[in-house]
Amino acid sequence: MKNILSTFIIGLLSVSLAYSQVDRSQLPASGPAPEIKIGDAETFTLDNGLKVFVVNNDKLPRVSFSLVLDRDPLFEGDKAGLTGFVGQMLTAGTANRTKDQLDEEIDFIGASLSASSTSVFASSLKKHQDKILELMADVLYNPTFPEEELEKIRKQTLTGLAQSKDNPDAIASRLAAAMVYGKDHPYGEVSTEETINNISIEDVKEYYQTYFKPNIAYLVIVGDMTKDEAEQVVGTYFSQWEKGEVPSFDYPTPTRTNATKVGLVDRSSSVQTVINVSQPVSLKLGDEDYIPSRLLNQILGGGSSSRLFVNLREDKGYTYGAYSSIGSDRLIARFSANASVRTEVTDSAMVEMLYEIKKIVEEGVTEEELEKAKANLSGSFGRSLESPSTIANFALNIERYDLPKDYYANYLKNLNSLTVEDINATAKRLIDPDKLYVMAVGNGDAIKDKLAQFGPITMYDNLGFEAKELTADADMTAEKVIDKYLEAIGGAESIRNVKTAKLSMDADAMGTQVSMVFSYDANGRYSQKTLVGGNVVQKTTVLESGGTISAQGQSMEIPADQLESAKINSYLFPEALYEDLGYAIRLEGLKDVEGTPAYKVVLVSESGAELINYYDQQTGLKIKNENPSLGDTFYSDYQSKAGVLIPMAWTIKSPMIPVPLEGRITNVEINPTLSEDDFN
Repeated sequence: MKNILSTFIIGLLSVSLAYSQVDRSQLPASGPAPEIKIGDAETFTLDNGLKVFVVNNDKLPRVSFSLVLDRDPLFEGDKAGLTGFVGQMLTAGTANRTKDQLDEEIDFIGASLSASSTSVFASSLKKHQDKILELMADVLYNPTFPEEELEKIRKQTLTGLAQSKDNPDAIASRLAAAMVYGKDHPYGEVSTEETINNISIEDVKEYYQTYFKPNIAYLVIVGDMTKDEAEQVVGTYFSQWEKGEVPSFDYPTPTRTNATKVGLVDRSSSVQTVINVSQPVSLKLGDEDYIPSRLLNQILGGGSSSRLFVNLREDKGYTYGAYSSIGSDRLIARFSANASVRTEVTDSAMVEMLYEIKKIVEEGVTEEELEKAKANLSGSFGRSLESPSTIANFALNIERYDLPKDYYANYLKNLNSLTVEDINATAKRLIDPDKLYVMAVGNGDAIKDKLAQFGPITMYDNLGFEAKELTADADMTAEKVIDKYLEAIGGAESIRNVKTAKLSMDADAMGTQVSMVFSYDANGRYSQKTLVGGNVVQKTTVLESGGTISAQGQSMEIPADQLESAKINSYLFPEALYEDLGYAIRLEGLKDVEGTPAYKVVLVSESGAELINYYDQQTGLKIKNENPSLGDTFYSDYQSKAGVLIPMAWTIKSPMIPVPLEGRITNVEINPTLSEDDFN
């Protein structure tokens, strides 16, 4: 026993001594890249040109069918948004089934069926494959494109567009696309209310008849199916699909700017700035620089250990995260770096972002960074192989991009063979730090002057179009804006005669009918009740002595730091009372409000609480109220009620609701007798 113990101790000391002699300041040398065994997808082609890929996986009794159309990108012009309609319209009913019947049959077998403008996807249990293929073929061959479904989709699309126009990230994405690609390019154009309203059933039908052809299509089958069985079922369901000529398109290649240019969208309610740095990149899958670009991006901004993330978040504390991407596309791609930062550090964050981009191009990467990036990407690649659909996608990519047959089998070997010199050469070829588009979406008044150091600034609207040049009246003041507004809605005397008011509004909140009742008292009392199904679900009350918010049977006092803000927002016509209430007012320039030039006026209480309103430059009418915490309200359709103009249409965009609330004033009472019950 003693000999055994002695041997163990000697062995332990030997291991300890060897470990102590290891230089832990150096990463261990990389071993040889593992040999990747990737199963081949089996393939065949129908007479009509449909190419089929089959990846057999009988571990589960399921099978999926992915049909992909390989068409050129489309410039949709005055019908921008059309392709977003096509997929939903395909599954909106066929000559044999209504939409409801189609949905019922899919649900009955626990399957799924969906479509887009370039794909149809179906999946089911093995025993139901004939049924799901029957439904898939029905959608593919016999869509009816019902008019009523088009109008539903149009309404949903317009609602989504309205929501995105107030989303800083969506605005930043449109701005980047516009500056990098241009509005005359498929990747730079955007949908607007006008283009969405231009789309007709005939447009959808024409698209379907033009592009849904088997000779530009691939069918990928993954699951419990052999090639022999696939040939049989594909022949049964897809051989009658008729091929046809499909148009192709050429577009001018976007070029890089000669020098850094700055694009700015003024979103005055923002407390953060979305910053983005971009430029076009010519890179597609299979290019010499493709795999090196994956490693380059991983080091620059691919995760929490990347240079951008460590600099802007860990070192400076400017943001929760900063990232970059290097795209790939057969037409044109984009290099981009982005972050959301505090308004006051917008320029500092941009300086650091540009510094890291310039540094990686001019000074390159280190061996340690490269080894870490290789380990990260190798792990991701290995994990992806666990999914049979990955094998199918590999086969599809090899076909579509004309890649070598062993491209993915050699992927890790090629990745691990890359050197620091390879990555540095790729950085110099793909990124030019002196020809970048610098973009920001945020409070223009607070950041515009700070951004001027990076280059000439062009203002854009929230759809990525260059903003209209606004010319304010030379002698305009906040007092004159208020006077014009009061005159426009009936005159200061008529408005001062409005001592009380009660407004009822109806709205549709994602299919739920909502009613609101607003009670106003010129003495500072205010109440808002929200009702669903006739029941009060929320109530806000503001009195001189304080305020309460009630919801779901619970009630709480409005915190003191929020009460003054609630009070200043609780008057129907605060503009007529600002002097009596001791409010200061200031003019913050002429702004673009959804295409309308409007003066921004801020009313400030003695406590510092602010009320921010926008008044149409031409008519003087108030068209927007801005509340940084509760959201924005847009006003339109002014109508005369008891000698005073009242906006009858309200659009409420709040961070607390997922889509804009479109409200309509259904009843207006001027100078009604209000009781304590209206405010209790």
